[in-house]
Formats: sequence, C-alpha cells, structure tokens
Amino acid sequence: MRISTTIFLTDETITPVRLARELEQRGFAGLYLPEHTHIPIDRTTPYPAAGTELPREYGRTLDPFVALGQASAVTERLELGTGITLITEHDPIVLAKQIATLDHLSGGRFTLGIGFGWNKEEAADHGVEWSTRRELGRERMALMRALWADEPTAYQGELGVSVRASYAHPKPAGGAPRTLLGGAAGPKLFAQIAEYADGWMPIGGRGLTQSMPVLRDAWEQAGRDPKTLQVVPYAVLPNPGKLAHYEQLGCEEVVLQLPPGGETEVLGVLDEFAQYL
Repeated sequence: MRISTTIFLTDETITPVRLARELEQRGFAGLYLPEHTHIPIDRTTPYPAAGTELPREYGRTLDPFVALGQASAVTERLELGTGITLITEHDPIVLAKQIATLDHLSGGRFTLGIGFGWNKEEAADHGVEWSTRRELGRERMALMRALWADEPTAYQGELGVSVRASYAHPKPAGGAPRTLLGGAAGPKLFAQIAEYADGWMPIGGRGLTQSMPVLRDAWEQAGRDPKTLQVVPYAVLPNPGKLAHYEQLGCEEVVLQLPPGGETEVLGVLDEFAQYL
C-alpha cells in the first residue's frame, strides 16, 4: 500500500519545496494539498468537526496548484494531488488548463481530488447556488473532459456550463488525470463517483467496512470494471491496525495527515510516519 501525505500548507508552515524534497527522499508516495480561496468572517456554516473552532490554517492555505508546481519542479517520482479542489469555485476552462499544465510538466504525476465543500458562505461568494452544487460540479467536470479530449469537442450543460469545440493543449497524460471524488458516503455521491470518477477519497476513512460494498454495487451497476475502483482514505491519523484494515479492504493507497507546522515539527512527524513505509 502506497503511503502518501497531506498538509495545510500556509504562509506560516514548511515550504512546498522543502517538504516535497523530504517526502521523495524518504520514500513517501505522494503529496496532496487542500484549498480554500477565503473564509468569510461572518460565516454561519458550522465547521464539520463538531465542537471545535475552525482551525487557523483554513484561512491561510496556499494555492494548491502553485504549490504543487513548485513541488513538481524539485521532484521526479513524488505523486502530486489535490485533496480537494473545490470544483464549483473555479472557472472550469481555466481550471482545465491549470490541471493539464501541471500534469504535463510533472510527467503525468497529478491526481485530481475534487469535492463540493462545506462552507456555504465561501461558495456563495463564487456565485454558487448551494442546492445545485453537485450538478454544477458534474457539469464542470464534463466540460474539462471535453477540453482534454483528443479532438476539439463542444460541451453544453443544463446550468449554463458550456464550451465551444476548441484547441486546448497541453493534454493531461492518458487523456485525463486520475480523478477521486471526496465527500461523505451516500447514494448521491456514489452515483457520481460511478458516473465520472476513478474512485472515492473518504476523509478519515471511517465506516469503510460498511460503505465499500455499497460503492462497489453502484460502480458495477454503472457498468464499471470492479477491478478499476480506487478508494483512497484521506487525512488519516495512522496506527498499524488501521492501515492493515485498509489494506485488507483493498485500498492501494492511504493519505496521512501532517500537522500545519514549521519545518522542525513536520519533519519530526515524517520520522514517526517512516514506520509505515
């Protein structure tokens, strides 16, 4: 099982360059970065971790594509990903170009983790209607795939998402990056995973024993090859028993959570995580 990492990189933490070099030298498989464009002060949406205040790092995250570009430039093997890209908060034509460029420059090392977010106020500032965010995300993903197609391809969605048949290069390696959809287990999410993603990125990895058979059923009902489904537990605080359980369930990769700290703190945690490599 591949051991990757995630971290809230900010203007106060270890740098992307330093972290990426250390990860590759130590033998970790990948680096995934989250994003928040901003956190409105008058937010009324509760932070999903019940009973706790929103951590400081949420309002200070680096742009993941810029940071991953730096990481790509100083590594050769380290896989690079987002966990997650808030797909409804981006112009999909611009996002398709960013993704294709990063995947091209990194030699096909990029994984696109996408999701729909939890912060209603943040999404509203991007003009997102909360009740239709899932369908909007689906259409924006379809538009990006149209731009990544070998031949100029038009796309017209039902929510005003459209693009003319266009020349759009570079192309991601393999036609599109590996795409993992994040979010809580449920029939709507699993239906979308089966429709247009390569797998699921469950945060924390709780409840997989019950959820994975349901997802596999949705996957096969959609005519997808059972052998191709990927489930990547994300932002995991590890212990040997937990990782062994994921491996028994068929997970081929797990993403461990690093603290949003300075160089000394983060490298110390990497030393602790080395036991899992």
